[in-house]
Amino acid sequence: MHVRSVAYVLGVMILITAGAMILPLVSTFFYEENDRSSLLISLLLISGVGLPLWLQKPENFSFRMRDAIVVAVLGWILIPGLSALPFIIHGSIPSLTDAIFEMVSGFTTTGATILDDIEFLPHGLLFWRSETQFLGGIGVLVLTLAFLPQVMGVTQIFRVPISRETVHTRERPLNLNPELLAFVLGIYLALNTCMMLMLYFGGMSFFDSICHAFGTIATAGFSTRNESLGFYGSAYMEWVTMLFMFLGGINFVLYFHLLKRHWNSLSENTELKWYFWITIFFCALVSLLLHHESTAESLWDSVRMGSFHVISMLTTTGLFSSDYQLWSHTVQMQFIAVCLIGACAGSTTSGIKIVHYAIIWKYVVLNIKKIFFDHHAIAPIRLNHKSVEPYAVNMTLCFFTANMFLIFIGACILVLLDRLDFHSSISMVIATLMNIGPGFDVSGPTGNYAHLSDPAKWFLAFMMLVGRLEMFSVFVILAPSFWRQAAKD
Repeated sequence: MHVRSVAYVLGVMILITAGAMILPLVSTFFYEENDRSSLLISLLLISGVGLPLWLQKPENFSFRMRDAIVVAVLGWILIPGLSALPFIIHGSIPSLTDAIFEMVSGFTTTGATILDDIEFLPHGLLFWRSETQFLGGIGVLVLTLAFLPQVMGVTQIFRVPISRETVHTRERPLNLNPELLAFVLGIYLALNTCMMLMLYFGGMSFFDSICHAFGTIATAGFSTRNESLGFYGSAYMEWVTMLFMFLGGINFVLYFHLLKRHWNSLSENTELKWYFWITIFFCALVSLLLHHESTAESLWDSVRMGSFHVISMLTTTGLFSSDYQLWSHTVQMQFIAVCLIGACAGSTTSGIKIVHYAIIWKYVVLNIKKIFFDHHAIAPIRLNHKSVEPYAVNMTLCFFTANMFLIFIGACILVLLDRLDFHSSISMVIATLMNIGPGFDVSGPTGNYAHLSDPAKWFLAFMMLVGRLEMFSVFVILAPSFWRQAAKD
């Protein structure tokens, strides 16, 4: 492992975090509240941590897969911890555990909160809380393009033939494609800007429109209001948010193909097709259920309410416009189903991802054919009209199985920690592991995670990290063999 290179990259990340705190500071001058000093002190302290690491840049900079994994895991631990300083210094979240929980939730784009009254926060801290989602979304995109495709064995999804220098392997140094990265981040910024303008011209305040754009495109779900989108009572804002949640759930590499007019890459993309039809199916199903149960005043209202929450759950955003816990258990079961699906790989969303379900489905169908129709049939599993490597199939099956085990084991641990009922526990684990945020029962849209004990909060914060980092990158860094090999390198 290249220690100085790792330290340098961590330093850059920490300094970027410190620099991002300038915008909340600027907002304090407009609202003239009492959070200016806490933000300024935090900025200086965070810069003081990042600067010495940044100065560690070696003359011969080298960065490999193992280094990327260490940076990803340590970065998602260190940065939320440092970002909690403004809340602790200000006193709005005096508990270290609560402050770190809130920041881990923001940077992992989860949207779970311990705050009983979000609107109590001064605007500077409220902006910083929302901005962590924006930064987390950027981090996810860079992380995905850098090394997660190799870890998950689905590199064919992310390959973009731009330059010969862009090669992703386990043996070679990681080389981010500069053109692809610039396009992806540019699209991310453009989507945030477009949504902000549409919300602002739709009647939302400028401050709230920025914060809600941050939470939507990053599919995170932090709102500036206790009632989330329900506060505004605007069908227009719900449809706009719905649109951008859906767009945030699309593989950002496909936007690159769209701008490059690579039409075949779009039309042949298996996951995009699945994403579209899964969204249509569950939106229609939930809308019909709500209409049948007379939950909404009209069929159109049922479509709007049902579609909003389906897309919010499917994309792991977690925004809400109604208290869905008042709806029938039949509807809530559909929400749990979409929570366990997730949107597209290469997006800002979390969850198991549709591409893995596509591979599993094709694997099951293939083996059923072998068992019952043709024992000697040899047919590759195809994705985007290309054969999927056996390694990718095995990794997919392993990833899905590990997630299911972790959900049930996590729920059991939470029951032991806080003696909650199993339904509430499994709901919280799903909501945090899948980075959704609001769950059901006590953690639902009208509740939060404040009532939990400190050990339970730390455990759920760990679940957020595991979910955000695609599980294997967290567990591999805990393996002694990883560090033995790192020492040899």
